[in-house]
Amino acid sequence: MSTNNNFRYIDREKSWLAFNARVLQEAADESVPLLERLRFIGIFSNNLDEFFRVRFAAVRRLSLSGVTGEKILGGISSQQLVKDITEITIKQQSESLKVLNAIEKELEKQNIIIINENQISSEHENFIKDFFIQKISPELVTIILNDLAEFPLLKDTSGYLAIKLVMKSNEKPKILGFVKPKSEIRYAIIEIPKNTNRIIELPPKDGKQYLMLIDDIIRYNLSSIFNIFDYESISAHMIKITRDAQLDIDSDMSKSMLEKIATSVKDRRIGEPVRFVYDKSIDKDTLKFFTNKMGIEGSDGVIPGGRYHNRRDYMNFPNLGRFDLLYPPRIPLPVEGLSLDGSILNKIAQKDYLIYAPYQSFSYLIKFLREAALDPKVTSIKITLYRLAKNSQIISSLINAAKNGKKVVVQIELQARFDEASNISYAEQMQQEGIELIFGIKGLKVHSKICVIDRIEQGKLKRYGFISTGNFNESTAKIYTDLTLFTCHQQILKDIDKVFDFFDVNYRIHRYKHLIVSPHYTRSKLYKLIEREINNATVGRPAYISLKMNSLSDYGMIDKLYEASNAGVKIKLQVRGICSLIPGVKGMSENIEAISIVDYYLEHSRTFIFCNNDDPEVFISSADFMTRNIDGRVEVACPIFDSEIKKQIIDTFNVGWKGNVKARYHSDKFDNKYRQRAEGEPLFRAQHETYNYYFDRAEIADLNPKTDTI
Repeated sequence: MSTNNNFRYIDREKSWLAFNARVLQEAADESVPLLERLRFIGIFSNNLDEFFRVRFAAVRRLSLSGVTGEKILGGISSQQLVKDITEITIKQQSESLKVLNAIEKELEKQNIIIINENQISSEHENFIKDFFIQKISPELVTIILNDLAEFPLLKDTSGYLAIKLVMKSNEKPKILGFVKPKSEIRYAIIEIPKNTNRIIELPPKDGKQYLMLIDDIIRYNLSSIFNIFDYESISAHMIKITRDAQLDIDSDMSKSMLEKIATSVKDRRIGEPVRFVYDKSIDKDTLKFFTNKMGIEGSDGVIPGGRYHNRRDYMNFPNLGRFDLLYPPRIPLPVEGLSLDGSILNKIAQKDYLIYAPYQSFSYLIKFLREAALDPKVTSIKITLYRLAKNSQIISSLINAAKNGKKVVVQIELQARFDEASNISYAEQMQQEGIELIFGIKGLKVHSKICVIDRIEQGKLKRYGFISTGNFNESTAKIYTDLTLFTCHQQILKDIDKVFDFFDVNYRIHRYKHLIVSPHYTRSKLYKLIEREINNATVGRPAYISLKMNSLSDYGMIDKLYEASNAGVKIKLQVRGICSLIPGVKGMSENIEAISIVDYYLEHSRTFIFCNNDDPEVFISSADFMTRNIDGRVEVACPIFDSEIKKQIIDTFNVGWKGNVKARYHSDKFDNKYRQRAEGEPLFRAQHETYNYYFDRAEIADLNPKTDTI
């Protein structure tokens, strides 16, 4: 399915589905270690769940309202888009099942066997029965449905087994014609427990490792669960529902923002169903019973699948001690000139430093906050928080600072999608410790990643801080690539202070000397930077634009890039996910190339590089080129002034651009073609070469030498 080139834009929902297809490509790639391929199956499934909860749900709302939405959807009606998404998803689900089956066959060659309830040997029988009794049965929720006045609410984070019991009949068959009496059918639902790892290791046997899904352990024990019923046959098929995850925020002025978000998150569990996935081998009457009872109409969002759903659980597939089937671990590298011993503030006072996680250690950021918490000269810490780790060292550092008498101000985004409950809990914890909380601005999410501290040195105020492209989250920092700039540039940090003033008094719009801040200035400033490249190209000066981001879908920004292309500006785009721009079209975008890199790490950093007549201007940013980031959120882009750091960012962009192993071309055909190597050109894996780039810069003597894999 393709977008007509008469259109200027690729639909963003289809472009997102093309991104998830690239994730599935990693699962299918035989050069990827086997257990990592299973991890990519889990990521693919988890991504698709979130897509339906948010993106598909929004399009479906539009469709049901009767609005075509062609203007905002780039020329396609919402009704047609719902059908197209369903069609694409069914194909992707089918492909993912083929990939998973192929992986399981390869696992068998490695003596790793995943068995179902029909393949249990006598050696495993007692273990499985005991595991069911001890671990699963106490958590099991089983509901008989026939006589209920109201169908129970199914959660969209859970998997369920739809049970069909064909009861024995006490009625004798009629002699004439030997007509068998119609049997009574009972239906039930079993919620698959979530507190136990879904994939269970069984005792090894004959040199082989065995695993079994909880689903099949339950199937094996159905007779135990339903032993009070006199049935002649029983069947179990998995179903899963996905609900609209849009938060509807209460407008009651008497409630605090914490209360409003908490209530809205709770109400999310009763959102409208937007997707129903079922085992395609389920009996038609059973499927009809469940869809009727759940009020699911039509075929849009109804997806036939395989025996197992919630394959996101494969992200936690046990490693089984088989490290030969995983990517080799990489040690985060130290930063040249910056040590975790001694004072990090004293180092930053002398020059700026750039941290590129996970290639380099995220521990520097924790060290910065812990030092600030203890330093008698530090009087205050201000920070924005969006997504946090489960046991956040960031939070403990801030609480430590508050206990040491520092003024701590935290802007925490309570509407960070699917992290709302976690952020509410952290907010309550910080409030109890006397930390001043800011809950954002009405109508604007705060997505900026900034921190500033005040320090009194020789009787004068001096600021230190950092600006990042990613969340202050030590868990995701192990797999998300993000840039963090440490600086004591006083004018930049004064601008950050103004951003916090805007949080506090948001009717006052500040002017910033260096930072580019959404929602007030990002669009106009980026237009000016692009316009300068257009003017330079027009008069024959060097002109290029190199952009790296997660998503590019804002039509205004795309049109400006088209204009630059037509003026002769060479444009290179590294866009991991959504790309609504159509590259390489004569007369529109012939000077634009766009690639996506999907590999072991999640590409998450945003960098903007403008030629400026061979005197490059470089920015790092929290913002993608999406309308919500430019016009509907508080985002910060920061210029890079240090010449060495500027070179690092340009160098690493160019390393990514040279990638010919995991780089795919963006296209309106959604075919995810890999970048082809020229004849004789060596393999160049961008993430591996980025690690090598920083390895060569690091002051290390005790790390293992560079290798050929991440």
